[in-house]
Amino acid sequence: MDDLYKKNILQSEVLRQYILDTSVYPREHEQLKKLREVTHEYYDTTGQSAMMVPAEEGLFISMLVKITNAKKTLEVGVFTGYSLLSTALALPEAGQVTAIDMDREAYEKVGLQFVREAGVEHKINFIQSDAMSALNEILYKGEEFDFVFVDADKPNYIKYHEILVKLVKVGGLIGYDNTLWFGSVALPDEEVPEYMMENRNAVKELNSYLASDARIEISQVPIGDGITLCRRVK
Repeated sequence: MDDLYKKNILQSEVLRQYILDTSVYPREHEQLKKLREVTHEYYDTTGQSAMMVPAEEGLFISMLVKITNAKKTLEVGVFTGYSLLSTALALPEAGQVTAIDMDREAYEKVGLQFVREAGVEHKINFIQSDAMSALNEILYKGEEFDFVFVDADKPNYIKYHEILVKLVKVGGLIGYDNTLWFGSVALPDEEVPEYMMENRNAVKELNSYLASDARIEISQVPIGDGITLCRRVK
């Protein structure tokens, strides 16, 4: 992958490594470190390891869960479970994270062993389903969440948002991952590789949509390749 499209928007790799070595890796939970390393071991050759939330973002999610005093959270998109484990570790003992993914193979193959070693499996409710079906069913049940994290298929983010803004409590947070899409959102079309164009265009549409949504306050944070935080205000 071209250096421009690495999954972080810090174009200085030296600066990013400084951040990792100084404040991220020393605070990374032992089981998260093992999960990160094994994910790279299994998926680097296919490029799928880029789907994993980077370690600095995992710490950020963990802090968000704690400072919002979240007890019930929702995650759309799991992969091997790095962000899921970050959330489960941050939740109180009686907290619960509902995780939705079409495929649980990567999670069971890689992540589950570290979830169990960390002693937080009881906090996780894994739903194997397409996101729209699962979200509509949850909405029908009348459930409410303190914090939501979305790292899934970008073309459906706006559809997810219309359900999630009803599922998150007033004052609660929704975090949409990859909203700078490897920095490509700021590039002219001719400089974006064809294989990135669909997701890049979907992310640009999402960014404009969220910016005009009066039901939320937003902050687009330049961590990883962008996470947009939405606080429901009505």
